[in-house]
Amino acid sequence: MLAALAYFLLPLFWLVVASTKSTEDLFTTFGLWFSDAPQFLTNVGSTLTYDDGVFVRWLRNTVIYAVVSASGAALLAAAAGYGFAKFRFRGQAIMSSAVLGAIMVPATALAIPTYLLFAQVGLVNTPWAIILPSLVSPFGFYLMRVYAQDAVPDSLLEAARLDGAGEVRIFFQIGLRLLAPGLVTVVLFTLVATWNNYFLPLIMLNDPNLYPVTVGLAAWSAQAAGGGSGGNSDILALLLTGSTLSVLPLMAAFLLLQRYWQSGLAAGSVKQ
Repeated sequence: MLAALAYFLLPLFWLVVASTKSTEDLFTTFGLWFSDAPQFLTNVGSTLTYDDGVFVRWLRNTVIYAVVSASGAALLAAAAGYGFAKFRFRGQAIMSSAVLGAIMVPATALAIPTYLLFAQVGLVNTPWAIILPSLVSPFGFYLMRVYAQDAVPDSLLEAARLDGAGEVRIFFQIGLRLLAPGLVTVVLFTLVATWNNYFLPLIMLNDPNLYPVTVGLAAWSAQAAGGGSGGNSDILALLLTGSTLSVLPLMAAFLLLQRYWQSGLAAGSVKQ
């Protein structure tokens, strides 16, 4: 367990330590310990103001893409999972198997076909090119379907129907509340997937002002590898500090939502 803990935490610790150093200190001090003159706040200020605050725009874009995608994907997964779990209709088994089969398809394999389709309708180089593909979550559908089978009692739905409630009202007022733990789990998985997505934004976007933080940091990495084009010799320090800042929101999301995530994942993986 200690070896596994070191394997996962040492790179993160190195990143935090490196973000407190100047470019010179990165090459002259021990990598896993702080320098004699840490300058984390200076690096943060330089990162946020570099190139007219482009990193702030990247971070704002990432938040928009991730939050909208996670919310929409969770709602669609909940509606689909609830519908497949609580209703019976022709072709249900075939449709369910087709959706589950999509889990085995790598997202990168769909990136080029998605680009060609979006190019036909003029959505390339727009935020929708990132948000729309992220709304589809086959794993979220599977999780919500399994969870809804036990979390939403059929007797409760029948009682609501006898009281005159329509199916849409039952879903939003009763189903969604009972599906909340599973819903948060799908939100968290989709949030992380969209936040860390690199290949799709790379091929969909060519305007730096629309970049998410992953593509933006990759552009900085190319500058650092080329000696810091643009006259900024501290681009490597900015890259490391920006990488540190980019993981903080995900860490906060995990800490705030972990209890919902754990309960939803357990309920979706073990049928009671």
